[in-house]
Amino acid sequence: MTAPIAILGGGLAGLTAARVLRTAGVPFTLFEATATLGGLASSHRDAGGFSDDVGVHFVTNRLAAAIGASAQCYRVPRYGESVWLGDRSVAYPFGLIGTPRYAASAARTIAARAIRRAPIRSAADWFSARYGNAIAREIALPLIEAWSGLPAERLALSVGEQMPGSIVRSLALKAAGSVLDRAIASGYCGSLPESPHVFHVYPYDGVATFCHRLAEGLEDAVRYETPVQQIHVENDRVVGIRAGDCEIEASAVISTAPIEILASLVRGTNALERYRRFRHRPMVFVNLRLQGRNLLPDVVVWTPLPGSPIFRLTEGPLAMPTLAPEGKTTITVDIGAQIGDEYWTMSDEALAEVALEHVAPLVPDARARFLGVRTVRTPIAYPVLDIEYEADRLALEGGLPVDGLYTVGRNGEFRNILMEDVYWRTRRRMQAVIARYRDSQVLEGNVPPQPIDAAVL
Repeated sequence: MTAPIAILGGGLAGLTAARVLRTAGVPFTLFEATATLGGLASSHRDAGGFSDDVGVHFVTNRLAAAIGASAQCYRVPRYGESVWLGDRSVAYPFGLIGTPRYAASAARTIAARAIRRAPIRSAADWFSARYGNAIAREIALPLIEAWSGLPAERLALSVGEQMPGSIVRSLALKAAGSVLDRAIASGYCGSLPESPHVFHVYPYDGVATFCHRLAEGLEDAVRYETPVQQIHVENDRVVGIRAGDCEIEASAVISTAPIEILASLVRGTNALERYRRFRHRPMVFVNLRLQGRNLLPDVVVWTPLPGSPIFRLTEGPLAMPTLAPEGKTTITVDIGAQIGDEYWTMSDEALAEVALEHVAPLVPDARARFLGVRTVRTPIAYPVLDIEYEADRLALEGGLPVDGLYTVGRNGEFRNILMEDVYWRTRRRMQAVIARYRDSQVLEGNVPPQPIDAAVL
C-alpha cells in the first residue's frame, strides 16, 4: 500500500486525477502511451492558420476558472443549434416545438401516454414520449441511429440524458443570455447547476490549453510512451501493473481507458469480464476548409436523413473565431463509421466529396468555396448505450468489483458526458482514492487520522 498509484492516460480525466492527488499529497505515476498529453482534448493548427480539436469541444467559464485558465480564454460570441428539415432550418428545440405539425403530434402523444401509461423501455420510446411521434420518427431517431450505429429500439433510455431537463428552464437561460449578451451553456454539465453566470468560452490556443495547465508541475510523475499492458490483481485487490515491458508495483490504478479495454488488461480476476462486450462508436470527422464565414444557419446543424451515417454539421468559427483565419471558416461533417468500412478506409479526397455533397443543400456554392480538408478518425468517439448491457453500465456508478481499481473519464465511465462533467466527476471520484490511501497510511502507522480537505476536491 505504500507504492505509488498508477494513472493510465494523460487526457483531461487522467490529468485531473493527477492534479487532485498531487494537491492531497498522494504519490502517483501517470503512464501515457504517446509522446504528448491531451488525449481526445487535443488541438492541431496547420500552416494555413486553421485549427481543429479532436471533435469540437464547447467549454464553460466555470471549467476554465476551476483549471486556472480563464486568462487564456475568450468569451464565445454566439452558440446555437438548428435542425435541417430538407428545405429549411429550424431552431432546436423551440423551433421544432413551435412548428404546428410537430406541436400537435407532441400533444397527442403526451396525452395518449398519460392515459395508457405505456412503459418506456428504449431510446425510441423516450424520444417519442418526450417530443411526440413525428419529431421522434423524422428527426430524433435518425440522428441517434447515425450517431450510435444501432436501431433506436436497441438503445437505452440514458441516451436522452444529455437533453435539457426543463424546457421552461432552457427558455429562461436563453432569455438571460440575450439580456446579458452571453452564450449561456445549457445541457453541457449535469454535475453542477446551470446558471446565467455559466457561459461558453474557448481557449485562444485550443482545448489542449486545459490539459497543459493541469499538467504544470506534474512533469516529475509522467512517463511518456509507456503504455500499460497489464493490471495485476491478487485476492481481488490491485497489486501492480506491467508498463513498457516492466513490472511495477502499484497500490491502486486509476484508468481512463475505455472500459472494455480496461477489462482486457486485468489479470488475476474475471470480475470485469462483463465489460468486454461494451462498444464505442468510431467516427470520421471531415473538416472542410472554406472561403467565407457564416455559411451555416447556426453553429451546430443536425441533419436527420434516415439511413445516412452523416448526422451533424458544425461551423466552429461562428462560436470560436480563432479556429480559422479571418474571412475563412471550417465546417466539420460528422460521419458514423465502423473500423474498416467504406468511410473509415476512404481517402481524404473522397471524404471531402461526400462531405461537400451533404453540405450543398445548406451551402449551394460550397464546392466553389472549398480550400482543402483535414480528416480525423477516432475508434472511440462515443459510448454506444446498448440496452443489452445497460444494467452493467449503470452498476459502474457504484465502482468496480476490484479493490484499488478505479475508472474515470468519458470512456472509462462509459457515459456520454462533456469536458466539464468529466472534470467534476473525476475530482469527486478521487475522494475515495484519497480516503483509501490515507486509511492505509494510518494502518501502517505513518500518519495520524485526518479528514480530506474539501478544497482539494
